[in-house]
Amino acid sequence: MYSNKTFRSVTNTDNGEVSSETLFHYHQENSIVWAEYAGGSIVKGFLIAVVQPDNSLDMRYEHVNKEGELMTGKCLSTPEFLTDGRIRLHEQWQWTSGDGSSGTSIIEEVLV
Repeated sequence: MYSNKTFRSVTNTDNGEVSSETLFHYHQENSIVWAEYAGGSIVKGFLIAVVQPDNSLDMRYEHVNKEGELMTGKCLSTPEFLTDGRIRLHEQWQWTSGDGSSGTSIIEEVLV
């Protein structure tokens, strides 16, 4: 379901570092999903997730930002299936580094 899909951020709360310049390249093998991401204030990032029975993703992520900081967090991403066949992920996330704050974001599949 998630394999070989590319996503771009549509919206994020102010305490997040992902922006519309950030691209996520997803892969999937059985119930394991992983992605590489970069762009905007993120130099390089990785995430790993387990697909839940409702196709949501229980995820952990890590990246290095342009300030050279290593940032980590956890996220629950819930899919919405758009009428054009693309996937939109509604995300509830929390930093496990830095200030430990939480936020919400939406990323959408882009057709490349």
